[in-house]
Amino acid sequence: MTPINAVRRRRAALVLSTTAALLGGITSALPPAASAAVVDTNASYVLVNRHSGKALDVYDLATGDGARIAQYTRNDGAWQQWQFLDSGGGYYRLKSRHSGKVLQISGGSTADAADVVQWTDGNTTSQQFRLADSAGGYVRLLNRGSGKAVETYEWSTADGARVVQWPDLDGANQQWLPVKLAAGTFTNPIKRNGPDPWLQFHNGYYYLATTTWNSTITMRRSRTLAGLSTAADQTVFTLSGRPNRCCNMWAPEFHLLNGRWYLYYVAGQNVPDYNPTQRLHVLESSGTDPLGPYTFKADLGSTWELDPSILQHGGKLYLMGSAMDGTQSLTITPLSNPYTISGSRRTISQPTLAWERQTGAVNEGAEPLYRNGKTMIVYSASACWGPDYKLGLLTLTGTDPLNRAHWTKSANPVFQRNDGNGVFAPGHNGFFKSPDGTEDWIVYHANDSAGGGCDMNRSTRAQRFTWNSDGTPNFGTPVRLGTSLAAPSGEPAS
Repeated sequence: MTPINAVRRRRAALVLSTTAALLGGITSALPPAASAAVVDTNASYVLVNRHSGKALDVYDLATGDGARIAQYTRNDGAWQQWQFLDSGGGYYRLKSRHSGKVLQISGGSTADAADVVQWTDGNTTSQQFRLADSAGGYVRLLNRGSGKAVETYEWSTADGARVVQWPDLDGANQQWLPVKLAAGTFTNPIKRNGPDPWLQFHNGYYYLATTTWNSTITMRRSRTLAGLSTAADQTVFTLSGRPNRCCNMWAPEFHLLNGRWYLYYVAGQNVPDYNPTQRLHVLESSGTDPLGPYTFKADLGSTWELDPSILQHGGKLYLMGSAMDGTQSLTITPLSNPYTISGSRRTISQPTLAWERQTGAVNEGAEPLYRNGKTMIVYSASACWGPDYKLGLLTLTGTDPLNRAHWTKSANPVFQRNDGNGVFAPGHNGFFKSPDGTEDWIVYHANDSAGGGCDMNRSTRAQRFTWNSDGTPNFGTPVRLGTSLAAPSGEPAS
């Protein structure tokens, strides 16, 4: 339909509705609330336009205030998923699973053809919509502030077409089918034979790397957490033939810094007693794909050290590790860039508490965690070859990460074995965000029995965590293998 005909159709419909009201009061100023559509405020919905068959979409995957809302071919991505937030009185805000922002009539306008945009949730009337029934299970979205309906502008069927408000005419371009998406689930493990896991969500995919204990560094990817369990391992770098760094690859981590991925890992010589030769190393990607390609960038130290990670604080980078300082302890070293050491290595934590010394006295696997301006380190304690490997917490209570006195250690572990759930030696963790950025998740390895060792039999597991009132993480209890868990928020529907 041409724009002129579209306008005529709107005007004709408006005339008919007005005439009907004058003749018999058949229509009312406010259509009845939707009865066909039952809204589940915990679910995600895709809203499909009756006229075009396309979905309500955050255009160009934007996350900022004022970004326009469009229609686009349905793909069920997080940018097409909407959660209904109850505002009371039969009105809802529609929250994007992608951006965390809600639908709003631009500027709170009451004018015809005002754009629908996304904005930070303020629960204003311009952000509140009521569902009114149309035929066949479709609904109209009527804005509380203007009383007008959300529609595809000028009856367009094109990808990227504007979505605006217009007087409620119950036209097909104002009718939206709320399609409830099945909540995704997954079960642990997400990788068998996957010790020392590192997992990140980037550009629509989860990427997972774990210890291989050989001369390859591998990574697997999947659009869903559940899919990682069957995804193929892809070799992203081969260490063979590299002097002093050929073998026994452990604890890979990849960090996006200054527009490139830097992959940190542990490797050494091919000797029966590998521990004396293990060192820290780093690769650099050629672009922004976590799968590479990578080139070797630097050795990070010339003495035995394990479990590299990166701490960022005050605009500076620090290399964290685990080295011998009487006992196996947590270390930190300043960096001038992601691959250059710029100062002396310092010890910031030793296994001094009883729960850090079970089977063996160990502090290792330091991982940064940030929240509301607070900088923390979650680390692994006790021997990995025993059932009591667990997680502890350090909090930066001073200003200098290099100063041991500026770190405060929690008196008790924050994550540990659960015999009732059959989970032993949970540790060597990482952190990642859900696809929509609203949830915090921990990834870690653990054993199935108290007799499990510090080897390739450890499996990769993940679960959501929350926060205590004092700003520290609440990891809860490690879940039993095979337990069905809700997938991270914002995952595409399976």
